[in-house]
Amino acid sequence: MFIDRLRATGSRNSEIFIICHGFIFAVKPLSGVRVLEFTGAMSGPFAAMLLADLGADVIKVEPPEGDSSRDWGPPFYAEKYSAYFASANRGKRSMVIDMRSGEGRDVVRKLVERSDVLIETYRPGTAGRLGIGYGDVSKINPRIVYCSISGFGQYGPYRDYPGYDVVALAMSGLMDLNGEPDGEPVKFGVPIIDIVNGLYCVISILSALRVRDQTGRGTYIDLALNDSAISISTHQAAHYLASGEIPRRLGSAHPSIVPYQGFRAGDGRYFVVAVGTEKLWQEFCRAVGREDLIDDPKFRTNPDRVVHRDELVGELEETFSSQPMNYWVELLRGAGVPVAPILNVKEALEDANTSVRGMVLELRHPNIGVVRVANNPIKADGLEAANAIPPPRLGEHTRQILRELGYTEQQIEELVAKNAVVGD
Repeated sequence: MFIDRLRATGSRNSEIFIICHGFIFAVKPLSGVRVLEFTGAMSGPFAAMLLADLGADVIKVEPPEGDSSRDWGPPFYAEKYSAYFASANRGKRSMVIDMRSGEGRDVVRKLVERSDVLIETYRPGTAGRLGIGYGDVSKINPRIVYCSISGFGQYGPYRDYPGYDVVALAMSGLMDLNGEPDGEPVKFGVPIIDIVNGLYCVISILSALRVRDQTGRGTYIDLALNDSAISISTHQAAHYLASGEIPRRLGSAHPSIVPYQGFRAGDGRYFVVAVGTEKLWQEFCRAVGREDLIDDPKFRTNPDRVVHRDELVGELEETFSSQPMNYWVELLRGAGVPVAPILNVKEALEDANTSVRGMVLELRHPNIGVVRVANNPIKADGLEAANAIPPPRLGEHTRQILRELGYTEQQIEELVAKNAVVGD
C-alpha cells in the first residue's frame, strides 16, 4: 500500500495520510481545539506539546521572565532558548502576559472565552488568586476543560508543599527502588514522573473533551505528580501489598524474573538479557553454552532462579566475561533471546532504527536556525501526530494573538507600553 511505502522512506516528519478518491489528506484530530498553557519545566509543557502534535492550537502564556526551563542550560540555542526548553515546547505559540496587571488579566479572560482547554502548574490556590482558578474560568467558559498539575494535588495534608519530579520520586518509593543493591537511592536520568504525569494529563484531557462532546460541559482535572509516581509503582506496590515485604533495590535486575538484567561483557561494555519464559531459559542456556544450568534444581524454574538469584548471576557473569559485548548480543539475537546492548544517548539517537523510524526531528526556526529534538512516537494510519513548528521564542506570538482577539494596533501598543504584555 501507499502508506506502507511512505513508512519505508523513513520520513523525519513521520506524517501519516488518509487516501480518499485519489486525494491525500493529513488528519490532525485536535484541529480547532485551543489550549491555554500556564506551565513551566516539563510536565505541563510536555502534555501541551503532545496536544499540539495532535493539532491543537497551543498558546503558551508566559510571565515576563519566561518559562523557567528557558534558562536551564547549557546548552543553549539562543538567549532564553535552552535545549531543555526546546525538548518540550514544539508546535506552540508564546505570549507574554504580566498577570499582576489588570490589563493582563483582561487579556487572559478574552483568551479563556475562546479556548477549550487550560493547563496550569501553579501551587494550589495561586491560580485562584490570579483570577484564573477553575471557578473563575468556568464562569466565563463553562465548556472549558481545566487541568491543574501540582506536586501533591489540590487537597490532602501535603497540598501546599512544592513539588518537582525528584520530590515525587522520593515520596513515592520509586527513588528508593532505583540504584544498586548496596548503593544509594538514584534518580532517573530523565524527569520520568513529570513525563508520566504529562501523559496522564493528555489522557484525561482527551477523555474530558469526549465527555464534553456528549454533555456540552467542561470539567476540572486534579493531577498530582506524587499520585502519578505511585501509580507506576505497579508490580512493586502489588508485591508489598500482597506480601508485606518491602521491595529492595536490585540495580538493573527484575524482582520476579531471573535472568532479566544487565551484564558486563569481556570488553567492559554492558548488555541486557530478558529471559521471561521457561522456553526462553532453555534457549538462552543452550546459546551461551551453559546447558548444565537447565537441569540444575536450583535454576530449573523461574521461582527457583529468583530464590537462587545471586548464585546464578555469579555463574553468568563469569561466562559473559569471556567474550566482548557484540559477540553475546549477536549470539543471543540469533537464538531468539531478547537481548540488547546498553547504548549511550549518542548511540541511541544515531542508531539506524531510530533514523528509519524518524525519531529525531529537525525543526527550522527563522531566527535561531535548526533545532533538533526527539520526535513524537505515534504512528497510525489516518492520523498525523507530529508537527514541524519549532519551539517559540519568548513572546514571539504576543502581537499575533492579540490581533486574533480583536485588539487594534493602538490598543496593542498601549498594552505593551504598560508592560501588561511583552512581545515582538
